[in-house]
Amino acid sequence: MTFPTLPTREGDRPHTGPEVPHLQLSQTGPAEARGELLEWMDAALPGTTWGRSKVSAPSSRALFLDGTAAAPGAVLMPPGGDEEFAHVHADGSLHLALDPADHAAFLSSGWGEKHPLYDHGINVVMLYAPRDQAELAVAKTVIGACYAYATGRAPLSDPAAL
Repeated sequence: MTFPTLPTREGDRPHTGPEVPHLQLSQTGPAEARGELLEWMDAALPGTTWGRSKVSAPSSRALFLDGTAAAPGAVLMPPGGDEEFAHVHADGSLHLALDPADHAAFLSSGWGEKHPLYDHGINVVMLYAPRDQAELAVAKTVIGACYAYATGRAPLSDPAAL
């Protein structure tokens, strides 16, 4: 898969916790942006369902594949690694299972960082909380790439337009 080109994130990286639970501690997103992102994810990602994360804080909302298997070769979040591909924290940040081939491009863009367990073979990266509409559009693009990886479906053509 070819990861979309992302603009470089403006400003300093937010402070995050060094261990699990891995949360964003500064530059958190406004509640309105989180709500808008959750609504978009609900409408734009067919074949998914919301539930309680199997790996994150109880305040997180997780997105699961709804009764379909993950795409061949896709490694999603543990423990099963076959259905939870994203979760949204109360601070507005997300953890995503991205195609490992896309990690370098994503991480170098400044929009996120490795999960503390990343170097132990866990395919999870953090996407920082969107702080405004422009950042919300970038978040939708990254989430669209995550969805394409998890499902094997073509990337969303213009995720920000949905």
